[in-house]
Order: sequence, then structure tokens, then C-alpha cells
Amino acid sequence: MAVVTEDRRKLHFESRSQAGRTPAERGYEHLLEFRDVSLSFKGVKALSEVSFHVDDGELFAIIGPNGAGKTSTFNCINGVYRPQEGDVLWKGESIRGERPDDIAAKGIARTFQNIELFAHMTVLENIALGRHVRTRVSWWDGALWWGRAKREELANRRVVEDIIDLLEIEQWRQHPVALLPYGIQKRVELGRALAMEPELLLLDEPVAGMNLEETEDMARFILDIQEELGIAMILVEHDMGLVMDIADRVMVLDFGREIATGPPAEVARNPDVIRAYLGEELSVASAE
Repeated sequence: MAVVTEDRRKLHFESRSQAGRTPAERGYEHLLEFRDVSLSFKGVKALSEVSFHVDDGELFAIIGPNGAGKTSTFNCINGVYRPQEGDVLWKGESIRGERPDDIAAKGIARTFQNIELFAHMTVLENIALGRHVRTRVSWWDGALWWGRAKREELANRRVVEDIIDLLEIEQWRQHPVALLPYGIQKRVELGRALAMEPELLLLDEPVAGMNLEETEDMARFILDIQEELGIAMILVEHDMGLVMDIADRVMVLDFGREIATGPPAEVARNPDVIRAYLGEELSVASAE
């Protein structure tokens, strides 16, 4: 069923989330499984036997100090890196070693720590690029722009306009992104990922460098995406206030190893997590 948002907008694409259905109905136990994954670079262990899972519609956060292996985890999921050990399962089937574009087509989209947009292109054009993975007509039909290609292009345009509306960036839709404030550029990148109609969004530090108002806006959009579209998300973020407020579960990495996984409040009290962030002496002092 198509999604209807609070202000009665009907999106022109349907949520593919299987949240609320049993494993038997879905045909798989977890949307994504990261099983005992180890990744090394010339003897340097980036990840060491890391395991976790993400379910449909869940907002799962990964936190940890710089160099803990958070972005490496993302790179293993979307095919940029191929781990030496372990496996990555998507709906019960291995995607380890598959190409990033094939993984994207399966329903995994990503944003980046550093904004990766085409600066000379408009907001609308950048978001429309995300529709490429859902394009079915041939390049020849697309060049002629008639019949099926024209209908598909118009349908894609409606999806893009809905996303622009959802992220409240209508006033900038025809502006080159290079001229936009940083926080708006981050929304555009999120919009491009949404245009891929993902079932899982990988959000790599979506509020990094933002002021308080921009951070609150992004948190609101992330929750809207989860609640209105039912899209599962993995959030990597250093803003602990944001993580603890919006995440369903949190995993903590330290030097490539998982040291805690659970509800935010439980993880925040974990002594190993406190030591990872504050160090042994400061954590002992805080306890005293």
C-alpha cells in the first residue's frame, strides 16, 4: 500500500519494508546479517569477528572512537571492501564479493561522511540520479524519449518531487548544490539515497559538521523516513545525544571489535563502552 504522510501527501513509490511480518512470511529471519566478519589491510585489523543483524524497519546505530571500524563496516556491506573472513547476508543470501551497483539494486543505499554530490547540478538533478538504479528502459529508448521511456521518466520525476517535498527543500530544487548551505546539501544527499527506493539506508555521519538546528532537522527527517516509509537504517554517528535519542539498538566498536550491543540506555551504562570513550583512568575517576 502506498505511504500517506502526515500532511496527506501520497508518495509515488511504495515502501518495500517487510516490518511486522513473521520470518516465515518474509522468507528470511533478518534483513541484514553481518556474520563474524574480519577485514585486514596488510596485517592491520580493521574488523575482527564482528557480528550483528538489522531487522526490517529498525534504526540500528554503530558508534565508536575514530578508527574503530565503523566506515569499514559500511564498505563491507555495500561491496567496496571484500572481507577476508565471515559473510554478509541480505535476506538470508550472501552478498559478499558482489559489486556495489548490484548490491544497490538489491535495495541498499548509502550516504557519505563527506558530501558526494555533483556541485554544478541542481538539487532536482542530483536526487534524480538515484533513480538510475530503478531505470528499466534501454539507453536507445531514453535517448529518443518517447513511449515507455517518456512514461518512466515522468514517473521518476514524480518520485523525485515527492522526496523534495518530504525533505522540505522545495525552494532550492532548481539551485546548483554548490550554492546551498551545508545542511541543505546533506539533505540532498539523503534525498538521492531515498530515490533508490532502498529497504536499508546506510547513513554515514549524517549530522557531522551541522549546527544544533540543522541536527534537529536531520533527526526529524530520519525518524519520518523510518515511521512513514518503514525503511531500515544503520546510523554511524559521533553525536551521542542524537544516537541515544533515536536509535532502537546500538552497537559499539573499538579497534575493530564489538564491545557492546543493545538498547541505547543499556549500552550507555556499559563499563567497556565508558572505558573506550573516556579511557581507563577517567572512567575510574568518574565512578568514584
